[in-house]
Amino acid sequence: MEMDTHLMFDLTARLRLWLPFAIPLLPLLAAALIAVRVLWCSPSGDRAEPLTVRIALVATLLPLLMLILVAVSGGEGGGNERVDLGVWFASGQDAIHLSFMYDTLALTFALLITFLASVTLRFSATYLHREVGFHRFFMALLVFVAGMLFIALAGNAAVAFVGWELAGVSSWLLIGYAYDRPTATVNAQRAFITNRVGDAGFMLGIALAFAWVGSLEWAALAQAHLDPLWTGLLALGFVIAALAKSAQVPFAPWIARALEGPTPSSAIFYGALLVHAGVYLLLRLQPVLEQVPALLVIIAALGLLTAGYGYLSGLVQTDVKSALSFATTTQVGLMFVAIGLGWFEWALWHLVLHALWRAWQFLASPAYMHMVDARPAPSAPTWLARRSGLYRAALQRFWLDSLTDALLVRPTLNIARDVRAIDETVVSRMVGLPTDTLTEALSSDADRVVRGHGLAGALLAWAGGQCDRFESRLILQPGGGRMGAWVGRLGVLFQAVESLLERPRYLLLLIMATLVVIL
Repeated sequence: MEMDTHLMFDLTARLRLWLPFAIPLLPLLAAALIAVRVLWCSPSGDRAEPLTVRIALVATLLPLLMLILVAVSGGEGGGNERVDLGVWFASGQDAIHLSFMYDTLALTFALLITFLASVTLRFSATYLHREVGFHRFFMALLVFVAGMLFIALAGNAAVAFVGWELAGVSSWLLIGYAYDRPTATVNAQRAFITNRVGDAGFMLGIALAFAWVGSLEWAALAQAHLDPLWTGLLALGFVIAALAKSAQVPFAPWIARALEGPTPSSAIFYGALLVHAGVYLLLRLQPVLEQVPALLVIIAALGLLTAGYGYLSGLVQTDVKSALSFATTTQVGLMFVAIGLGWFEWALWHLVLHALWRAWQFLASPAYMHMVDARPAPSAPTWLARRSGLYRAALQRFWLDSLTDALLVRPTLNIARDVRAIDETVVSRMVGLPTDTLTEALSSDADRVVRGHGLAGALLAWAGGQCDRFESRLILQPGGGRMGAWVGRLGVLFQAVESLLERPRYLLLLIMATLVVIL
């Protein structure tokens, strides 16, 4: 009996060791399995849908059961457990460990993720029945679930960043789900670019943690005692990432544009889970943030601004999903206020309850729209309508959309357009690749190959013009140009030397000179 107890304890310990890694891996494997099935089996029709749904549900329900097992079994770690599966990447003295955590915070968020993902996937099986991108939707949603589980269970910033990117990419794919609609693709692009700013902040936090702490483990960051200024700068990178992912001011506009995706993705992404990822990141960094009171004040102020922005903008919305989106923005802003005031436990309770409630509301929104289809849209409150300036600002969403487009989206797109033009008109030309764009550019404007946008675009255009001028004057002129003439002269000279060396006396002279040098 004692041997059986020890064996059971050993099996439980081994299971608990690998569970945090297996849990986020299962949705990824399920997504890969569906992809293989789509590529090689080419499923089509109604009969192909049930198997995809079963694979997806198993990949979320099984992790849910595993997490319940871990939560019920507890352990000797006092609810503050960390699992290190070894070194993931090492360079010199620096190493990144493949570590996971299943403390109370991690288990709470992971259980919320798997439960809501299972409900949403089951809802999607009926809601997306006979949709063209049925299997593609389930693949993207499973990748998202895996990313969120990596964020929840990560033991360090590097593993969390993997989940951060998986969740971001899958959200971009589902916003642009209807890629044949220009509005969907433009809004997906806007959300993608805005969140890349947050990703830059996350990478800044990782770099500073490596430089000043020497570790990316959450536990090491919590125990590090740095100068308050360095701690503030380190935490600031993660705060920027949290603000962007949770759609806080000044990054708030992207979430209202993200509703182009199917309703189930709106429910789980922008109502229940993704929008709370930034809140979870700040909860995980509680010991670090508590060392920087000034940064907590900034977090509270931005959260308060976001709550006001979401509340006032939501009052003038005329459709259900937009109203729910701004209501979500308001509630998440209040969570940031709670964190800024030091009420971290209250923010966690608010997160869980809001995620459950908002997911249900988003999933029920199609029924709401059918119910109110024949009724006129509700008018704005009287107190807001009387204040014409505030009413106009709420209608324009306080012009944050235009400001974000001007400062982030358009410059990024212009730089990308300029780089692509230089690649096609200069780089392709230098390596000899024919392109239609090259022909059009040279026929329309032979002197100025690329038209730049802004300072960076003008600099790229100038560099491209110099390269084009060099090619045109030295290489691509009829007859070879100047460089062709130089190469021709060198060729004549080498040919003369070669003909001399072919004569026996000069060949013997060269051999004797070589021997003299050697000896």
